[in-house]
Amino acid sequence: VKAHYPHLLAHAAAEPDAKTYARLLTEVAERTAKMVADWMRIGFVHGVMNTDNMSILGLTIDYGPYGWLEGYDPAWTPNTTDATGRRYRFGAQPRVAAWNVACLVDAFSPLLDGEEAQSDVMEAFGAAWSRSERLMYSSKLGLLEMRVPEEGSTSPSDVPLVEELFRVLQSAEIDMTIFFRRLADVPNEEHVWSDLLAREKVTRELGEAFYDPTALSGAVLDALDAWLSTWAARTRSDGLSHEERKRRMNLANPKYVLRNWLAQVAIDAASEGDSSEIETLLDVLRRPYDEQPGRERYAEKRPEWARHRVGCSMLSCSS
Repeated sequence: VKAHYPHLLAHAAAEPDAKTYARLLTEVAERTAKMVADWMRIGFVHGVMNTDNMSILGLTIDYGPYGWLEGYDPAWTPNTTDATGRRYRFGAQPRVAAWNVACLVDAFSPLLDGEEAQSDVMEAFGAAWSRSERLMYSSKLGLLEMRVPEEGSTSPSDVPLVEELFRVLQSAEIDMTIFFRRLADVPNEEHVWSDLLAREKVTRELGEAFYDPTALSGAVLDALDAWLSTWAARTRSDGLSHEERKRRMNLANPKYVLRNWLAQVAIDAASEGDSSEIETLLDVLRRPYDEQPGRERYAEKRPEWARHRVGCSMLSCSS
């Protein structure tokens, strides 16, 4: 508390008490929720979310078998030792984070004022996750805010829009990073989506995100086209200009991420005495949301040779 959360104390010489520890745990819970939401936003998978690999500062520690999603798959884990149970798979990260916070709260229980204080911390985690998740989806989709009405309300909801998108993304091997980056370029004007030829052209331009472009046909094409039409109408309702919406989306959806195959290429070159690829990759990743002319290859889909190669697909804890 004194080293990292001194603002929780009444004054510098004060000693922590039960209320201080409750406030500490609440802030740790909220930082953790926000951190994991940011992982989910960019497709990052930690891979080994043991309780001892989480920081009370809301930071990512213990870099080992981590990775970024290539094709969108909530069941994917980059950790070879997690391949059977997939406890730390991409889609499970919020649940595991909540479990880890609960373990921390349990460890602090002798210092808290009963079970109610423990319950309050977990409620704070849930509330922080809900806020962070809504912000994540609204920013990725270019919405001013995500509409999530109270249970039983008849107000419009954006939840079905999000759920249908991820159903579509799982219907074929679609690169998550490229899809969301290209989505920002999609026009939402009504005249585009009322013209069958124009809307099909726009939909097919997202084929760049497909690992097999021929998969963008039939039911997959129809589902993506229908979703885009709904999304376009929803974004129009916010009244943002195309350029403003694109700017906001590009601040939430990186163009460049540290794909494992890119890291492996740099490692291979360094093993041969050439460190230039490491230096270039590091420079690219300093500005992951910026367009960087001449560096487009660092934003490309995983090449087929890297699909199953060690270091490019999955990693071990000793990697």
